[in-house]
Amino acid sequence: MRHKLLFSFFIFLIVALPIRSKDFVLTSGQTVVIACSPSEELVVRTALEMLGRDIQTVLLSTTQANEKTGEIVIGTVGQNELISRTGVDVSALRGKKQAFLLSVSPEGKLVVAGSDKHGTAYGILEISRLLGVSPWEWWADVTPEKKGLFKLSSKYQSLQAPSVEYRGIFINDEDWGLMPWSSRTYEPSTVKGEIGPRTNERIFELLLRLRANTYWPAMHECTLPFFLTKGNREAAKKYGIFIGASHCEPMACSAAGEWKRRGEGAYDYVNNAPAVYKFWEDRVKEVADQEILYTLGMRGVHDGKMQGAKTVEEQKAVIDRVFADQRGLIEKYVDKDVTKVPQVFIPYKEVLDIYHAGLQVPDDVTLMWCDDNYGYIRHFPTAEECARKGGNGVYYHVSYWGRPHDHLWLSTMSPYLIFQQMKLAYDRGIQKMWILNVGDIKPAEYQIELFMDMAWNIEAVASEGVTSHLKHWLERELGASCAKAVLPVMQEHYRLAHIRKPEFMGNTREEEKDPVYRVVKDLPWSEKEINGRLQAYDKLSETVERAASKIPSGRQSAYFELVKYPVQAATQMNRKLLYAQLARHGKADWEKSDLAYDSIVVLTKQYNSLEDGKWNRMMDFQPRKLPVFNRVERKTATSPMMKERVAIYKWNGLDGKNIPNSKTLNARKGTSAICEGLGYESKATGIDKGDALMFAFDNWKTDSVEVDIRLLPNHPVGGDQLRFSISLDDAAPEVISYETKGRSEEWKENVLRNQAIRTVRLPVSGKKSHKLVIKALDEGVILDQVMLYMPSPTGE
Repeated sequence: MRHKLLFSFFIFLIVALPIRSKDFVLTSGQTVVIACSPSEELVVRTALEMLGRDIQTVLLSTTQANEKTGEIVIGTVGQNELISRTGVDVSALRGKKQAFLLSVSPEGKLVVAGSDKHGTAYGILEISRLLGVSPWEWWADVTPEKKGLFKLSSKYQSLQAPSVEYRGIFINDEDWGLMPWSSRTYEPSTVKGEIGPRTNERIFELLLRLRANTYWPAMHECTLPFFLTKGNREAAKKYGIFIGASHCEPMACSAAGEWKRRGEGAYDYVNNAPAVYKFWEDRVKEVADQEILYTLGMRGVHDGKMQGAKTVEEQKAVIDRVFADQRGLIEKYVDKDVTKVPQVFIPYKEVLDIYHAGLQVPDDVTLMWCDDNYGYIRHFPTAEECARKGGNGVYYHVSYWGRPHDHLWLSTMSPYLIFQQMKLAYDRGIQKMWILNVGDIKPAEYQIELFMDMAWNIEAVASEGVTSHLKHWLERELGASCAKAVLPVMQEHYRLAHIRKPEFMGNTREEEKDPVYRVVKDLPWSEKEINGRLQAYDKLSETVERAASKIPSGRQSAYFELVKYPVQAATQMNRKLLYAQLARHGKADWEKSDLAYDSIVVLTKQYNSLEDGKWNRMMDFQPRKLPVFNRVERKTATSPMMKERVAIYKWNGLDGKNIPNSKTLNARKGTSAICEGLGYESKATGIDKGDALMFAFDNWKTDSVEVDIRLLPNHPVGGDQLRFSISLDDAAPEVISYETKGRSEEWKENVLRNQAIRTVRLPVSGKKSHKLVIKALDEGVILDQVMLYMPSPTGE
């Protein structure tokens, strides 16, 4: 009886006491068994191969596949029973696209469950991130650190799903970087201009690691088109990549590179429609089984206007016909329910005028809006556009060829501006598709990751903030000690380039009829301004040199690519052109400008020789051979240098005291939270419509003041106006507009100096103190600086 009681007691303890869950642990050198069904889609198996390489690199462990059990269990919900056997609740994935759940089971297994094939693939590569493998491990030579142990708590769980459905990049203006590097260095080819499957697999691997799923291939005439290159289609399938195309490449056809090879006659749907239709039809039949984002509509070959139709009404009639024919092809060859096939229409440049003329875009087609090529989005969807089934997308640039001047070299687009504009875009309903024009990928690594991280989880980036995001990125790529030293360097690097990009330092312009615009000339800066900027860049360059001693083993090339080259090349570009300006006025030696040019040459040679020539031909410091990139011609100035004008009072946006709209209860300080790091002093402030900022100053002996109001040169957010009012003391407010139209002269000036400037003259009363009030009359007003001057004799 006693034994029975003891036995019953032990059984009670076993049943009653909670079973302790196990942590997930991988030990270096020990084989890792991974359970995954062979029936999983190709992109899942591709991600699994990548994880196997990462485990080998970090833990020196091999992986072994098993269909039933393993330390890691992987599966797409509904595809097989592997996930259900683990007992992990995956109900949170229900109804989500591209989502994944990582969870440690009670037995200490790491379970990776995806809502679909993309979600499962992203979940697999989340393990690589947890192992410490950077998405840039190959593209920026961020060598992973070895580990003896990898551990996740028994309580670990991560549920993730994308904020934006289609997220990707556009390779563009590849003539001086990616194309020569691919076709002559990485994947040598006898076919001129070929970017082949070996290169594209590397790009697609990067996209998969960045949780991106969309690719617009290179399309310049110098490059053999994507679908004409053997193996490219198969590479896209392997990595689960949707192939899309830009605004001038409808129906997966690169007109710039393909029409002269496959087309007959003129690329003209008015006078040669049968040939153009066949051009599209042949491609749709070829790629019917491929994941394609079909671009609808029509422009000219490359980036030109439509042929055959002259007026907006004529062009609108042609596009109406084009829509019907293109969707007919999709219905005939891809899916009888055309609404199930993703399609996009991009009202870019003159096509926007056609859209505004009343063009009816099918409701299931995504409308993709564009920035002005310099980071400021031109149109935000209306309520009607937001209600469309197809949703809205954005095509955004961190690299551009065109007027008023290219920025193809150093990728200095402010991450703070990217965040502000893309967060605004998301909040205004642009949530279907985000595409980033990345040029050659390098050296835009950070901007690309910030953009993709926002597209994946915009609230996480918003709550973290850009500075913290940049800090964590630098820590992952370069180690904590090095990151601490270079974080302020990169912030200042982006701030100085926000004021004026390195490519704009010659005060030249492109695509103008008058050749005088291509002659390097003085910037409208005083000697003091120039010397202050030179000192700021010298400080950055010196800090970059000192921080090199903090680089972890195996990350020297990464440091050069991500920090040293972009910062020091920008430094030398500024030195070359600013010392030349001083030398033209006899205030500096020409040798300083020449030495800066020589330094750029040396830095670029060093870049192209990294990793035993891995990146040879990737970096070109003279894209398009523009005048600004040459050694500066020695000349003597014929007019005096601009004199410094001293402001009596100077404020930035954050100096203003908020005066909230009396109709609102929320007395917040404009929209300053979304303007982190923006502006000439990194202190620009958004002002909500109806709110105002007040600036106080003491009286001085004058009957009037001249006020410079300097704002971000963004575009209207709601409607077609950007207005503010300004008033001094109790005087009636003066209403001022500053929106620009198209590519006007004012817009060009705004782009080059990255400010919209309005100057007003206001009468001053005899009061001891004064209040200057600037009130936003429309959404989108972002105040950068306010300057108060004594009026000039002419009142200018």
